[in-house]
Amino acid sequence: MRPFKDFLNLCSVLILLSLSACAINPVTGKKQIVLMSVAQEVAMGQQSDPEIVAFFGLYDDPQLQEFITAKGNEMAAISHRPKLDYEFKIVDSPVINAFAVPGGFVYFTRGIMAHFNNEAEFAGVLGHEIGHVSARHSVIQQRNQLFGQIGLLAGIILVPELGQFVEPLSQGMQLALLKFGRDAERQSDKLGVDYSSQIGYDATEMAGFFETLERQQENSGAGEIPPFLSTHPSPEERNATVERMAEAWQEKSKMTEFEINRDSYLRKIDGLIVGADPKQGFVENNSFFHPVLKIQFPIPTSWSHQNTPQQFRMAPKDGDAIMMLTLAPGATLEEAANAVLERYKLTMVESNKETINGLPAVIMVADQKQEEVTTRVLSSLIQFDGNIYSLMGVSDISKFGSYQPVFLSTIRKFQELRDSEKLNRKPDIIKIKTVPKQMSLQAAFQNYGMPAERFEELALLNGMLLTDQLDKGMLIKVVGK
Repeated sequence: MRPFKDFLNLCSVLILLSLSACAINPVTGKKQIVLMSVAQEVAMGQQSDPEIVAFFGLYDDPQLQEFITAKGNEMAAISHRPKLDYEFKIVDSPVINAFAVPGGFVYFTRGIMAHFNNEAEFAGVLGHEIGHVSARHSVIQQRNQLFGQIGLLAGIILVPELGQFVEPLSQGMQLALLKFGRDAERQSDKLGVDYSSQIGYDATEMAGFFETLERQQENSGAGEIPPFLSTHPSPEERNATVERMAEAWQEKSKMTEFEINRDSYLRKIDGLIVGADPKQGFVENNSFFHPVLKIQFPIPTSWSHQNTPQQFRMAPKDGDAIMMLTLAPGATLEEAANAVLERYKLTMVESNKETINGLPAVIMVADQKQEEVTTRVLSSLIQFDGNIYSLMGVSDISKFGSYQPVFLSTIRKFQELRDSEKLNRKPDIIKIKTVPKQMSLQAAFQNYGMPAERFEELALLNGMLLTDQLDKGMLIKVVGK
């Protein structure tokens, strides 16, 4: 009888836990099992926010920040969870994305702000993200799945032994990249329509913006951070559904006018950085350049690459090797070398002091053994301008011989960046222009001296086709320095 009693006791405990974890969903009004209280949810957001800000950096534009804060607070007040202390931030990333984490923290990349073409588009996406917070989607999804790591590079899966050398994402960034199911996304689309309409915006514009995102995704593929459409319903279904919901909302509403506010929004983003910011490092002619750190080195031929605030990563298509650049701790090369050995639990094989293009360096070979697998590391520590750089190549020991020349070639071409053009490289910024007469969008780009190879990119930035006809006095986006 004892096992049966134990079973009954266990069942009782599980039932009590389930009951204690039940909560009323603020949006649906229905009970649901969650494993986190509101206080815990808010605490998670407060912990995650500085990690997300540290990863991306904040974009410095007081006028634009004031705008999203004002609209965010206005919309939060009419949401299903108005008592949360919401925060709305623009992060310094060119990727077209918006996301929210528990507790009311909502983020827009400068990339998505650049691609909005009116306030109504922004308001629809703002409502969508507040909808995720209102419906506690992050909390529910945490119940349903473990957090995953961001992939090293689009289309590349590292062999498991190499994954540990990739800088792990913080909890905050894992939350930022948490994927929701399609039902959750549809619910947030509906809330985006509801919330943006309630504060007076034309939510049909939200559907039009999704069409722009679809075109952008088709042209460029996945970016460093999964794009806004990556986990959402199919674009065709989504556009049509959002448009139907918006029109139905307007028909039932007693409101007679809904704002779009195109010109006022475009003037707000005049001068916004668009695309990669060279000061964060950039790749050109198969080499990596960092104007702020004043360093450069080549990327192995045919290797993919990814630039994050923690690491610059490079890998071949088969994923069985990786090279990484990071800043190393320590005041001396010896301290930095010991820190690398300790961090990755490496056993030294050999170590030599060298001078690499006039810079003091240590190059060492070390092994990491895990059960029957041995991973070999070629690690270089290079001292320059007050920093010590760790440029490391890693592969299975059985393949190390074929990769060692590639690793060494990259390491020994690490050098100070002296090219004044690259040191002073300026980012592209949005410039708002007034169309002088009736013409096509392509003719307007030609009129303002835009290069032909960028016409399609600029058309996407404007949410238009090159053949679209523009009226005299219409505002459009072009780019310049």
